[in-house]
Parts: sequence; structure tokens; C-alpha cells
Amino acid sequence: MKFAASILALAASATAFAPAPAARSATQLHETKADLEALAKELNPIVGFYDPLNLAEADFWGAGNEATIGFLRHAEIKHGRIAMFAFVGYIVHANGIKFPWAMQLDGSPFPSETNPPALWDTISDTAKWQIFTVIAFLEFWSELSTDSHK
Repeated sequence: MKFAASILALAASATAFAPAPAARSATQLHETKADLEALAKELNPIVGFYDPLNLAEADFWGAGNEATIGFLRHAEIKHGRIAMFAFVGYIVHANGIKFPWAMQLDGSPFPSETNPPALWDTISDTAKWQIFTVIAFLEFWSELSTDSHK
């Protein structure tokens, strides 16, 4: 009897680690102007749909209206994340937080400035070009679109 109870207990505990059945979730993409108007009215009934530059009807690069709306959404999300990252970087520098190792290969330390604009002025032009090059590469990589990579 104890043996059967221990087997049942082991079986019950093993089911706790069994994978749950995957539920398919549906994602609705609101990619037309009518979809955007309906979504805007649902999310903010006071303001509703507000597009003063008429970007919802634009057709960038002849790719179609849906592609343009998708591009604008992608750009808005990306630039919002960059703005948040920049704010965190500003706060970090304003509080004097810096890496404990040397900034450059010649052994020069990170500047001790706590004012971020003054800190930017004290770093070398080589370091600035390195930052811009990495940003340009990441921007190019994010926009890269080939037949095998979309």
C-alpha cells in the first residue's frame, strides 16, 4: 500500500513539470486607416483619431499604405526605446556612475564630469566616431531586408 501511494505521489509530482498545451493567441495588426480610426476611438474616446500630418494616408516608397503604417509604427517604437535608453544614460552620467576600467587603450580614464553635455565635450573624437559607427551599423542592420531575411 505504501509502495502504491509513493508511486502515485511521484506520478502526481511529475505532471507538475509536464508542458502545458500551447494555446494559440491571435494578434490583430490594425494596419489600415479605418483600423487606426476604430482603435483610436476605442482607446481614447475623447480625442479619437488625430493625424494632423495625414500620415495614415501616406504611401512611402510605393510600398502601400499598410507598409507605411507598419514602418511608422516600427520607427515610433524604436525611437521611443532609444529615448528611454538616452534618459537612463543621462541619469547615470549625472550621478557620476562610470565603468571601473580605462576608457581607451592608452589607459586614459573616464572623465570625472557629472554634467552629461560637458562629459560629451571631454571625450575624444575617436570615441565619438566609434559611438556613431556602432549606431550606424545597428541602424543599417535593422533596416537590412533581403529575400532570406525579412
